[in-house]
Amino acid sequence: MRVSVIGCGHLGIPHAAAMAELGHEVIGVDVDQAKVDRLNAGECPIYETGLPELLARHTASGRLRFTTDIREAAAFADLHFIGVGTPIDADGRSYDTGQVYGAIRQLAPHLDRSCTIVGKSTVTVGTTRQVTALAQRLAPAGAKVDVVWNPEFLREGHAVEDTLRPDRIIVGLTTAEAEKAIRTVYGPILDGGVPLFVTDPQTAELAKGAANTFLGLKISYINAVADMCEAADGDISRIVEILGIDPRIGSGGMRPGIGYGGGCLPKDIRAFTASAAQLGAERAASLLRAAEKINESRTHVAMGLVTRALGGRPLKGARVTVWGAAFKPGTNDVRESPALALAHALQQAGGTITVHDPQAVATAMTRNPQFDYTDDLPASLDDADLVVLATEWPEYRQAGPEALVDRPATPLLVDCRTTLDPEPWRTAGWTVHQLGRPGK
Repeated sequence: MRVSVIGCGHLGIPHAAAMAELGHEVIGVDVDQAKVDRLNAGECPIYETGLPELLARHTASGRLRFTTDIREAAAFADLHFIGVGTPIDADGRSYDTGQVYGAIRQLAPHLDRSCTIVGKSTVTVGTTRQVTALAQRLAPAGAKVDVVWNPEFLREGHAVEDTLRPDRIIVGLTTAEAEKAIRTVYGPILDGGVPLFVTDPQTAELAKGAANTFLGLKISYINAVADMCEAADGDISRIVEILGIDPRIGSGGMRPGIGYGGGCLPKDIRAFTASAAQLGAERAASLLRAAEKINESRTHVAMGLVTRALGGRPLKGARVTVWGAAFKPGTNDVRESPALALAHALQQAGGTITVHDPQAVATAMTRNPQFDYTDDLPASLDDADLVVLATEWPEYRQAGPEALVDRPATPLLVDCRTTLDPEPWRTAGWTVHQLGRPGK
């Protein structure tokens, strides 16, 4: 098929490259000429595992190209994916869907034949109906323009994998023609056995918020239990094993730490909570807000662990190395990063902060220039009084504790992601503290 992807960010770039990988001819559209030039040169402005190679391969083959001219996309494609951003609105709770409506207002006047618009952006329930009315009113093709909603379930750091080999595909639509277009564009994926859920638009819109919010509830729940373990000197890692073996529960998302972040999960949970309140489901809203409050408390909890690790010594004047800047491993995205929130709290308490990250130093430095940065892991430890592990990159799990123990002034490590096996580190001479686990 000939497809366009409107919006080339963390959602649009992986989706465009993946559509080319499936064999489609793809044109991506973005308003940023400098970004478009980089993309056409095969250069990826974001980091996602496997994405730079996929982008370079398909821009070189001619199957994938980018433009700032939405008229070119309208003339070229029969199916248009909308992948623009929907950040949290000024009220702090709802989605700002201005970019979605802006994309429709720019695209629709050039749609003069039958086509399908496929919304990928995360939106409030009821958006598809409103977007359909707008698109059909502005488009010369009128009612021949179908609008469906196909929410993405991408994990940052796994966006390519999740697009090409998703757990499921959900699409909310109202016509047989739209369903045919969806089954065609995703044909190679569906042929591989991935289930397709065809629903009405409002169910598809709610499904995305429900899935992300349930994950947020699991993360907040296990963090709350980790706090109980802290108080009782219990071991959260054993509790996770015990809960995770229950087939009704599962261990996914149950790693205690400093909370969730990024460009999707926090805003999706806020907006889903707001939707519950707007729909009059007050008890649901109260439950979801409780999960938010637990997540918001995680920096304070981590600071308490740091204080205990220091034995009451003040942070003022201490040299602190923070391992991790990205909100999770596998990406260079630092939006609402718990790691950087913790680095800021450590600095506010008087620490001198050096941040290391395998991929996110450049993006973190742009947003948080007040810290020192390095991409040299061993050098990041030099003369440190305290090391705080804040993003669970595999590089930290694979680091050799024996080779590193002489780099810091004090081999004291606070693992705020409960990701390390502490015994090799302790054997090598490190003192290790972890959230929800007894110190030794």
